[in-house]
Order: sequence, then structure tokens, then C-alpha cells
Amino acid sequence: MLKNKYILVLSGLLLMITQGFSQTLSLDAVLIAIKNNNPQLKMYDADIQSMDATAVGAKSWMAPQVSTGFFMTPYNTEMWKGDEMGPGMGMYMIGVSQMFPNGSKLKADSDYMNAMSSVEKENKNYTLNQLNAIAKTNYYQGLVLEKKLKVAKENLSLLNYMIKSMEIRYQYNMDKLPTYYKAKSQWSVLESMIVMLQNESNQKRIVLNTLMTRDKNTAFDLDMNYQLKEYDGIQKDTASLSENRSDLKAIEKTMKLNQLKVAIEKAKLAPEFGVKYDHMFMLGQPQQLFSLMGMVTIPMPWSTKMNKATIESLKIKNESLAWQKQMILNEATGMISAMNTELINLNKQYEIAEKSIIPALKRNYDTSVLAWQNNTGDLFAVLDAWEALNMAQLDALDKLQAILTTQVEIEKQLENN
Repeated sequence: MLKNKYILVLSGLLLMITQGFSQTLSLDAVLIAIKNNNPQLKMYDADIQSMDATAVGAKSWMAPQVSTGFFMTPYNTEMWKGDEMGPGMGMYMIGVSQMFPNGSKLKADSDYMNAMSSVEKENKNYTLNQLNAIAKTNYYQGLVLEKKLKVAKENLSLLNYMIKSMEIRYQYNMDKLPTYYKAKSQWSVLESMIVMLQNESNQKRIVLNTLMTRDKNTAFDLDMNYQLKEYDGIQKDTASLSENRSDLKAIEKTMKLNQLKVAIEKAKLAPEFGVKYDHMFMLGQPQQLFSLMGMVTIPMPWSTKMNKATIESLKIKNESLAWQKQMILNEATGMISAMNTELINLNKQYEIAEKSIIPALKRNYDTSVLAWQNNTGDLFAVLDAWEALNMAQLDALDKLQAILTTQVEIEKQLENN
């Protein structure tokens, strides 16, 4: 009995410890979960399977036609029966006909239907790239928010130390009351900022859970490791973009589909052959007859106007798609160049902030605190130094956020992830 109680207590403690730790999800794990579980991508998978299933019957023939009924039969039923004056008149006929489709038309239909899903596959990849960009942006925003929370809590702790010190020093008339109230107000402002940052951080997790198709309130920790990248050496020419970007591949494959449609329309201009067989029973006598005829469709100028118009329309459509591809390439190369220039400047600003501005302000704050503690400095100077340090740290994190966001935008344009 005592052993069972011990096991129960140990199990409870293990459960509490397990619940106390959140799972850490790396960015790669988030992207894999989106690729495997996002319903928008599942929708594309179903559409692709549907098109592939349709392509199975691409080379099917037209159904045969069966006919039956009276042939050359008089309305007067008395004349159906034969007598000494003559044989019965009229026949009962059973017929069947079958058209044989043109081989080039079957091949054109098959090529087109087998290629239909290729565009949807690229559309799926394009959507995946967009979802990945959204996930990366929110992940990095959450990462920076966590860093801001850490800075804010550390600075709140410093401010709390100053406030407690002022409360003690005020009792000995060593500090002024207005300075105390200024510090308290800044403490409240920073506390409010922490609440806001925590709310924004939770919002980012909700967005990521939604993209991964999980319970929206599932708690998890972010991997705080990140990489600052440079894109000077990456090929940004139109050829590499055409090879990588799914939207451009979708345009190219749509153009190929249109060319296959042109082949179908041209195949319709070719004649098709068929055969018709009829078997007849003569009424009133045992004699039987048959009819065997060949058939051919002859495309005439008045019957091919629609096909020729469709061919011309598809050629013009491909010309439009070619210009659309050129437009996307032109915009993409311009955006990548502009964002790369911005990224270089942001990296320089961030480096200056991290290596020069923040260390200098930290030394200024430490010096001000030391002077205040030795009664050779004013608390207002300490608060100003603290506020400058706090703002510089948050501003540097804003720069980091801008860098990571720009990286995501460049990667989205390059689609090299």
C-alpha cells in the first residue's frame, strides 16, 4: 500500500514537471508541419489527384450507337402480311454504328490531360512558398518579441532596484520626491509594455499554430538561434529566378498546356472515320437483309471556324503570358536588388548599435548609478541614462526584426528555401 502511494506521488510530480516545460519548436519543424498538415495544401493535393484520375480515360473512344425500329414500313398494317397477291411490305431493323477517333486527336487529348496537373503542382509550390514566408515572418517576430521581453524585464528589474533605493534614501532626505514619482511612472510604462509584448508574442504563436493546423492555444517555445545572411553572392538573374520560382514555372506550364490545346484543336480539323451496320427482318416473309456502310467526317470551312478562332486565341493568350512572366521577372529582380541594399544598411546600423551605441550607453548608465550611490550624481541623470539604454536596446531589436523580415522577403522572391 505504501509502495502504491509512493508511485502515485512520483507520477504526479512527473506530470507536473512535464506540464511545466513547453516543447521547443524550431523554424524547420514549423515549416515541415505546415507542408504536411496545412489544409490549403491538402486541397491542392486533392485537385492534383482528381486531374490525374481524369487523365486515365484520356484515350477513350466514343460510345457505339445502337438503333432499332421499323424501316420502309407502310402505315397500313394489312400490307405487312404477305398473300397470294404479293409478299408483305416493310422491315424491322436493328443497327449499330461506331466512330473511330483520329489517332492524333487521341494523342493530343492524352498529352493535354496528363499535363493538366502540372500547373496545379506549381501553384501548390507557390502557395507553400507564401505560407513559409508568413510562418518565417511570424516566427522571427515572436523571436524578437521574446528578446524584447527579456530586455524589458531586465530593465524593469534595474528600475525596481532604483525605486527601492530611492524609498530608503528618501527617508534620509537623500533623494527628491519628484524623481521618485518619475521613476514610478516609467516603471508602470515599462510594465504596460511587457504586457503588450507578451500579448503580441501569444498572437504570433496562435498564427503559427493555425498554419500548422494545431490547437490554437498549444504552448511552445521558440528556438532563439537565428542566422543573419548575405545575398550579394546569390544569383539574381532572370534565368535562375525562372528555374526557382513556382509562379513562373506555373506560367510556363500554362503556356505548354495552351500549346497542347492548340494541338487538340488542330487534330479536330482532321477527318474521322466510322462504320454503320444494319440488319433487317422483312415482314411477312423469312427473307433477311443487311446494310454495311462506312462514314467519314469532312471538316468544311463553315464547320472549322470555331477551331481556327480557338487556335488563334490560344496563341494570343500565350503571348500575354509571356509578357506576364517578363513583368514578374522585372519586378522581382528590382525588388531583390532594393531589399538587398536595404539589408546591407540595416546590418550596418544593427552592428553599430550592438558594438558601439549600447555598450557606451551601458557604461554611461553604470557610471551614473555609481555617482548617484556615492552622492556625487543626480538621480535624474540615472533615469535619463536608464531610459536611453532601454530605448537603444529596443531600437536595436527593431533593427534586428527589420533585418530578419527583409531576409524573409528576399527568400520569398528567390524561392530558394
